[in-house]
Amino acid sequence: MPPIPAPRRPTPDRAEFPLYCKLPPGLRMAPSANDTAAQAACSPATPPEHTAPRAAGQALPLLAISALGIIYGDIGTSPLYTIKECFAGVHGVEPTTANIFGILSLIFWSLMLVVGLKYVVFIMRADNNGEGGIFSLLSMLRNPELNGARWRMLTLLAALGAALLYGDGVITPAISVLSAIEGLNMATDAAAPYVVPLTCLVLVALFLFQWRGTARIGRLFGPVMVVWFLVLGALGVRAIAANPQILAALDPRHAAAFFLHNGLHGFLVLGAVVLCITGGEALYADMGHFGRLPIRLSWYCGVLPGLVLNYYGQGALLLQHPELTGVNPFYALVPKPLLYPMVALATTATIIASQAMISGVYSLTQQAMQLGFTPRMHIVHTSEHTKGQIYMPAVNWMLMLACLSLVLAFEESTRLAAAYGIAVTATMAITSFIFFQVARLRWHWPPWRAGILLALFLVLDCSFLGANLLKIADGGWITLGIAAAILCAMVTWRDGRAILAKHYSLMQIPTGVFLKDIAGYKPQRTPGTAVFMSISAEGIPHTLLHHFKHNEALHERILLLSVLSTETPAVAPAERVRIQNLGQGFYRITAAYGFIESPNMPEILELLAAQGLPVDIYSTSFYLGRETMTATGTAPMARWRKLLFIYMSRNAWNVTSFFKLPPDRVIELGSQVEL
Repeated sequence: MPPIPAPRRPTPDRAEFPLYCKLPPGLRMAPSANDTAAQAACSPATPPEHTAPRAAGQALPLLAISALGIIYGDIGTSPLYTIKECFAGVHGVEPTTANIFGILSLIFWSLMLVVGLKYVVFIMRADNNGEGGIFSLLSMLRNPELNGARWRMLTLLAALGAALLYGDGVITPAISVLSAIEGLNMATDAAAPYVVPLTCLVLVALFLFQWRGTARIGRLFGPVMVVWFLVLGALGVRAIAANPQILAALDPRHAAAFFLHNGLHGFLVLGAVVLCITGGEALYADMGHFGRLPIRLSWYCGVLPGLVLNYYGQGALLLQHPELTGVNPFYALVPKPLLYPMVALATTATIIASQAMISGVYSLTQQAMQLGFTPRMHIVHTSEHTKGQIYMPAVNWMLMLACLSLVLAFEESTRLAAAYGIAVTATMAITSFIFFQVARLRWHWPPWRAGILLALFLVLDCSFLGANLLKIADGGWITLGIAAAILCAMVTWRDGRAILAKHYSLMQIPTGVFLKDIAGYKPQRTPGTAVFMSISAEGIPHTLLHHFKHNEALHERILLLSVLSTETPAVAPAERVRIQNLGQGFYRITAAYGFIESPNMPEILELLAAQGLPVDIYSTSFYLGRETMTATGTAPMARWRKLLFIYMSRNAWNVTSFFKLPPDRVIELGSQVEL
């Protein structure tokens, strides 16, 4: 048995979190022609104005129509409940002429400034290889100069924003479908007992259908939403024609007068006004599916006109019939014979809005998993041709149970609306702050230029957030509770994996030292290939040391494989795998995957063969490490967090299935770790 040298103890700064690990220079991806984020880093004056859509080759109008269904479902269904909550909600105001004009002015300028200016014009310029979303925004900031407390604060903020979006993902399907089916109450009072059961039935059917993916029904989303926005606009035009004076509410002075007249009560109403912009963050998160231009075209040519016309149509109707605030002004716009078809169309639109949010939660979870914030989970790719079409069973069932619980607990969309808004506004404020950091550090904008935008955005975001925080006792605590639980789990998983990474780094032996000992000892070499998985691209993994210690023999060919997550959403196949010949039959393989991709061992082996290192997956042994952890160690983590991490680790999706390994070729080597 060869002498095993003492492990080399690294200095504290070497034990980095897997999330924070920068790829070594040899693995950094060269920017492609369409990699606008990489171009901005190399020439950081300002970000480019155009990002090519992912579905290159499709006509712009077709992409714009598709964006209506995938991206604008959430914000497109907000007329179902926004006006109603402004006047009949928990903090509603009297439907006087001045208040109606003030509310409509606030809604119009919220749409223009928050969605139209902040997201469509500015935030969408911050793309990472065409991808958007809070994790993508964070990954644009990672560089060797940004370390320490500042980076930890930014990652914590991003994790908080993601956790809040999970809360939004729970509430959106519940309130959207419930508010649509409540339209039956306008047709007959006998429908009231069936609203909640029908809502639950629709939600159950929606979640049960998820396993089939959105690839098939996605083609229907766009045309249905085109009809939806046309109907919204037509209903609004019909009511505005009877009271055209309502268009005077476009004047922002009515919004200012509303606050002067209502004081604190007017500020509280912002908690209901914010419902009109709840889809803004989803718009940015789904940017990678279509590109900027189709999304902007959809907004200005379809979504914004349809929304404004419908909101102002509801306002015009309230000028004549203020008593309609006791019901739902949206359905009051609909002629009586068309009420049932409108309920059916609204329900379909809310299902589409819910589907878009559910798909967004899947994508968010996949990104969090690749970035080291969540355990491995089972991912089913539902389309062979469309990237991002995934289904996650565990996430799906948890979402379904949470949505059904909310519907059964609140029973009315008005009560549920009190819990809606905090998650969205808090995430918007976090996005504004991280965008400021990108503008300063990535694009090198002068402080005054980035500061002006940050101040404008935070005035809007913090005003809405402040109004919503006052609704905590009315139901907002649910959103904060969901976000707090998810954030706790995410940070615990990140910190637990960091402790494990440090534990194994102390056990590592430098590659050169180990190979020198092997050359001198000349152990028996058995035929075949062995792949040893390692989370680090340096040193000898502990699984190999463990194997050698007990067997005193090595395979003829040994691959030390590390799968690393990059700071870009996707990695080109030609740039995915790097091979380093260490000599004596040892090879170090590094495989890079973006944070919207899933590792795939068959693909890695095909790429190895293409580079002259053929490996037969069915005649190769794969060695994996399995830890048995206890909470009795001295790691700097509270005992309850250690127990939570151990529980999450035990229930993580198994590595064999996650990497698509043949089960009969996998050998697991166990070890005990005291946290």
